[in-house]
Amino acid sequence: MKIKKEFKKALELINNAHYVLIVTHINPDADTLTSALALSNYMFEKKIKHKVFNKTDQLPRSLDFIDRFDKITNTLPKFYDLVIFVDCANIQRVGVELNNKIPIINIDHHKSNTNFGIINIVEPDFASSAEVVYDFFKYNNLTISKQVAKALYVGIYDDSLKFTAPRTNLSTFDKIHHLVSLGIDPSQIANDLLKRDSLAKYRLLPKVLNSLELHFEGKVATIYLKDKWLKQTGATYKECDDVANMVLNISIVDIVVYLRVSNGKTRVSLRSKNNCDVLTIAKYFNGGGHLLKAGCDCDTTKIKKAKKMILKHIKDNKGYNE
Repeated sequence: MKIKKEFKKALELINNAHYVLIVTHINPDADTLTSALALSNYMFEKKIKHKVFNKTDQLPRSLDFIDRFDKITNTLPKFYDLVIFVDCANIQRVGVELNNKIPIINIDHHKSNTNFGIINIVEPDFASSAEVVYDFFKYNNLTISKQVAKALYVGIYDDSLKFTAPRTNLSTFDKIHHLVSLGIDPSQIANDLLKRDSLAKYRLLPKVLNSLELHFEGKVATIYLKDKWLKQTGATYKECDDVANMVLNISIVDIVVYLRVSNGKTRVSLRSKNNCDVLTIAKYFNGGGHLLKAGCDCDTTKIKKAKKMILKHIKDNKGYNE
């Protein structure tokens, strides 16, 4: 079995490395961070020197209950001799340039993955990269500690859209069953993950929801976030990540376009349901993601202009009427 051999090779590289750099993608979600933290907890337990890197200085607060979350850094170490990419479809997704002479292990579940590593473990039929990391432990007969199990559970739960994504299947639930059997508490994890919102978030949400507009007979919804609202409320942009899914719950809406200005561009998050493909839309603007969850950047700081660009492509691509 080829994939099993790749897991074995990956473990051998990890065991022979002096310092492992685990990298996660920009605009981090739970899947990339928990996949990295699962590996980090394992390496900490095995006394393998390593660091988890993410470019941002604003990580999602909702994940701070996962062990070693506080060890994630936005500063690259001076020395590393192995890099593990988790949940990154291409080498640019980390947002920084790394030493191209260092060997790379590429662990992912995106269909658009460019197989940029010397070892590529990519499972596009999986609902999350955390499931791929789970298999790393399984195929190498490694003990999964309670700390590792918690990280993997959260990653699978979140990226499977609470077990509702099309790629969620029996294998997904088999993995969840095993992780729960290791002593983690799903109820406590749900409380930690979903029920610790800040007051600032609920001051921000009405402003974002008030920007809601419906297009193409209600099939497409647009919302946006302005930086000044963050300053007014004291919230962070990561706290509002779930607002697109809230709007997607409107019965007539198939696609949600969520826009905010970041680093001289307009960041666009796309969410959909009813098997409506938003990945092709994101790819048109050099973005990526999944069928129902994707993102891209528009080369403008004008939200109105970016919205017009996205809506025009959706209209042309989907054949919607005004």
